Amino acid sequence: MELSRPHRLGRRAFSALAGTTVLGLALGGSVSSAALPYSGPGPVPTGPPPGPPGADGRRHRVALDRYSLLVDGRRLALWSGELHPFRLPSPSLWRDVLQKMRAYGHNAVSVRLAWNQHSPAPGTYDFTGVRDLDLFLRTAAECNLYVVLHPGPYIGADVDAGGLPGWLTTVGARARTTDPAYLRHADEWLSRVNAIVARHQFTRGTGTVLLYRADTPERADLDHLRERLRADGVEVPVLHADSPLAWEEPERTRDAAEARRLHFARLAHGSTLHNVHMAFGGTSWGWLPAPSAPSPTYDPTAAIDEARRPTDKLAPLHQLGHLLRHVPDFTRMTEAPAIRAADARIRVRRLANPDTGAQAYVLRNDSAADVTSTVPMGGTEVEVTVPARDAKLLATGLHLGAGRKLAYATVQPMLALSVGKLDIAAFVGRAGETAHLVLDCPDEPWPTRLDEEAAWAFDHGELHVMVPLKEDRLTRLRVRSGESDRTLLLLFADDAASLRLWPYETPSGRVLVRGPELLREAALDGPVIRLTGDTVDERELEVWAPPGITDLTWNGERVQSGLGRAGSLMTVWPLPGVPGLVLPALDGWRRRTENFEVRPDYGDEGWPVADRRTSHSTTPVPDGSPVLFADDYGFHYGDVWYRARLDGASGLESVSLAYSTGADGLLMAWLDGEPLGTHRPGGAGDGKGTWTATAEFRLPEPLRARGGENSDPLLSVLVRRTQHGQDAYRAARGLTSARFEGATPEVRWRIMGAAAPDPVRGPLNHGGLYGERHGWHLPGYDDGAWEPGSPAAASDADRRQGVTWYRTTFRLDVPPEIDASVGLVLDGAPDRDVRAQVFLNGWNMGAYASGAKGTPHTFVLPNGILRTRAAANTLALAVLSDGGTAPGPGPVRLELLGSAAGGVPVKPVPSPGRRPG
Repeated sequence: MELSRPHRLGRRAFSALAGTTVLGLALGGSVSSAALPYSGPGPVPTGPPPGPPGADGRRHRVALDRYSLLVDGRRLALWSGELHPFRLPSPSLWRDVLQKMRAYGHNAVSVRLAWNQHSPAPGTYDFTGVRDLDLFLRTAAECNLYVVLHPGPYIGADVDAGGLPGWLTTVGARARTTDPAYLRHADEWLSRVNAIVARHQFTRGTGTVLLYRADTPERADLDHLRERLRADGVEVPVLHADSPLAWEEPERTRDAAEARRLHFARLAHGSTLHNVHMAFGGTSWGWLPAPSAPSPTYDPTAAIDEARRPTDKLAPLHQLGHLLRHVPDFTRMTEAPAIRAADARIRVRRLANPDTGAQAYVLRNDSAADVTSTVPMGGTEVEVTVPARDAKLLATGLHLGAGRKLAYATVQPMLALSVGKLDIAAFVGRAGETAHLVLDCPDEPWPTRLDEEAAWAFDHGELHVMVPLKEDRLTRLRVRSGESDRTLLLLFADDAASLRLWPYETPSGRVLVRGPELLREAALDGPVIRLTGDTVDERELEVWAPPGITDLTWNGERVQSGLGRAGSLMTVWPLPGVPGLVLPALDGWRRRTENFEVRPDYGDEGWPVADRRTSHSTTPVPDGSPVLFADDYGFHYGDVWYRARLDGASGLESVSLAYSTGADGLLMAWLDGEPLGTHRPGGAGDGKGTWTATAEFRLPEPLRARGGENSDPLLSVLVRRTQHGQDAYRAARGLTSARFEGATPEVRWRIMGAAAPDPVRGPLNHGGLYGERHGWHLPGYDDGAWEPGSPAAASDADRRQGVTWYRTTFRLDVPPEIDASVGLVLDGAPDRDVRAQVFLNGWNMGAYASGAKGTPHTFVLPNGILRTRAAANTLALAVLSDGGTAPGPGPVRLELLGSAAGGVPVKPVPSPGRRPG
């Protein structure tokens, strides 16, 4: 999945290159007036970060030095989260996830574009509907997120062929080289993308595209790309393998503790260019997934899951994102002299800000036990406990408003901001631990306990605050003193409570909101603050806002509130939670079998003849055999059928069929309509996403006898499937050769795969099954003549080798103020080993491979494709069974995966039905 390999110049080499000046476009971008080298004296000092980005119509300047990106002369710590728009095929939901990313602390979104989704054929490109890049970039700007764009041409990302289009396998181009045949097509793709990107560049004030990532394995590629970008008017900096400021792809993390270890370690190495991979995993729908990740669910470890819900891993990312945004000391940290914990099991990395004197400490415990030890921090031996296989980020010397300075704390800072005459600082830790925070206070302060958990003591110019952190509980302490008219409000939260703290920047000042499960937007309107967001449970709503704000609304409704002791507006009554929803049962199923292609009398006159003798594939063509590879005949995705007339097959005893697939592939064969059997490739493949196997079928006696009577029998073969390895896109898919024992027939092959690409759903939506070619998966298809039968009711008496289709319709009636995420659950049956494609309103939601144990799987049905407002939905399943089990995946049901009061308006995604004729 890696494109830009992690690369870091040595400290001496980088210092020689950078000195103390800023590198304007040393990232590799084309020189423009918007991004010239910084010419001021010395490094840019620590200060407030740039405001939230947007399409503001003003020119902006982007540069970098050894510490961070610089935006209009201000330091920016980039906290990006990766989101693949093509894995969320509902443009309305792009806004939902982008708003969540911003709320959870991200200031940027990293975006990859899959060339194969946009280009069904050479010279043909589609940027409409679920492929509308212009709409996505506008939405990102409206959500105040920078964009780091990676258009490839190769993107990895566990996408079929790494994002390269299927047709590229047949044009003789060597991808990711300077081969002119490849560059001609790659340049055309990038020019189409760049025409859109150029309209959304942050440097021009017309959007928020901040950085452009390059697929440049070789230096010559980079030189060529620079010329391409200059010609297309792209002026933002370019990230590539040799960029001075490295863009790294950190490995996935399994839980919150591992996420802390990973991202704190990157912070300890001085990185201010962070990316969370993935912020939202989404769905590898249709034939999109590469063999390296064949499941429809992409990255189940993502911070926001496939159903758009927060996961347990989100809390540390939320906390760190807001720390980097609201505590500018972390944008210019240098490595400080090493210190050691008393217990060597805790490893300590120390950083210091040369401008402010603030210091950061990354404490890491890789042992299997919790470790309590003293650590020298700010001239004091501080006792700290680091849980097993976890990490902590602590700080000293932070300025927490006017005249108040953090001596040290045993919990992590999350944010420090000013609202009116109130300075607010939030600290976070794990439930069950006791937070110990010490403030330098030259004069004795006047603390006020606002929640019963807080305790304090003043001793020798230091205010010691002790707070036991309770599950999902916020503790507040107000600190005043005679030396300042400003009040300091200290907030202490565990992970759960931190996920309900929402800082937000408005043009009129910052606000902080506590309580709801999500804050989407905040706007100041005279004396009213207008908030939009989501609730799941009943929640208090507390708001710290600039002076003059006396009233508030929530999702357009006025909420009764009053002034609280913490200087906040607090609602009199809790915000309501989400009401319960009841989903319908899936019934009224109808069933029909297919495999008409196996009948000797089936008309295949329109099928392409498979008689080519040469191929651009990296798979050798067997001597004396025609090319049978599916790609060579234009069938790049989904299942492929072969039919062969065997002229002179008298005495035929066995058939051997060599084939090549991606993950979960299989082969089925018939002779004169009689099943020969089903074969699945075994083993781990070649390591590049290809499985090869030879299926050997010995003809049963009845078929041998029939062969004597019929010297030209029909061999029919169905091969699943044609997904390409992301690092071996030209390896063959489908049949590769055939061998016959007992006879040497003359063989005439024909091949058939997917029909023309769906003009709305795109080229990766369907394959070559008979039902797909004839619209059985589409809404509006007349299945009235099909027999009643459900996937769960299929019995051993129905056993057959081949394809069985199931269809039904259902209606949902979700109120418009409710955002419900619905899944389709295939519960699986232990005695069944089947393959199934799931279609919702004609959209291929992905493949189900039950395996030997009938593994269940939940398909997330994205709103927009799923009609939730009293409209009919068409559900279709195409099930492949081997004849040894019942031809159905077992019980199929709808499940509510999550719901919230709020959400975003959702427009239906076009889902055209079957065309007449």
